Amino acid sequence: MFYDRTDAGKQLAQALIAYRNSKDTVLLAIPRGGGVIGCVLAGMLHLPLDITLVKKLGHPANPEYAIGAVNLDSYLVDKEVKLPGGYLDKKVEEIQDLLWKRYELYYKEKKPLALQGKTVIIVDDGIATGSTLMACIKLVKQELPQEIVVAVPLAPPDVIRELQYEVDEVFCLKTPWPFKAVGLHYRNFEQVDDQEVQRLLQMLPG
Repeated sequence: MFYDRTDAGKQLAQALIAYRNSKDTVLLAIPRGGGVIGCVLAGMLHLPLDITLVKKLGHPANPEYAIGAVNLDSYLVDKEVKLPGGYLDKKVEEIQDLLWKRYELYYKEKKPLALQGKTVIIVDDGIATGSTLMACIKLVKQELPQEIVVAVPLAPPDVIRELQYEVDEVFCLKTPWPFKAVGLHYRNFEQVDDQEVQRLLQMLPG
């Protein structure tokens, strides 16, 4: 069991020590919990950190049913789903406006890091179903990185097996089974708000 996200980040940094000071490596954190992990890794491994903001694209008849995903500047959608005219463009624009507002809260005037040709390490504080992470991976692939790595403190073993077919390497410290919830494996798993992520990012050099 991890004490908190900072403890998990420190342990994860030891597993990723080979990437320390790598000039062609970028950390990409999924907020908000992953933002804490990312900040710890960035400080210990001396790597640049960016925040990836991904939101599901819901079906017009049932917003809870995901038909794709949207990030700051691109999107993916299930081409088998038939959508009413104008829905996709309008919804993507709406979601991206929301994501940019959150990004500006985190980074002010800073622009997202370029991922093309880089080793991109996607980090989070744990994986449950993996749906958000899978959407993130697909969107990152569109930016043509050299390599994609996933690094998390814990995840279900079946999700890790699935990830191994999607990315170049997976680092996961614990794969408990049966898996019920990420928070059960932390002594302190308090909710992280946007202001906390912003504060941690401001403490990083550069």
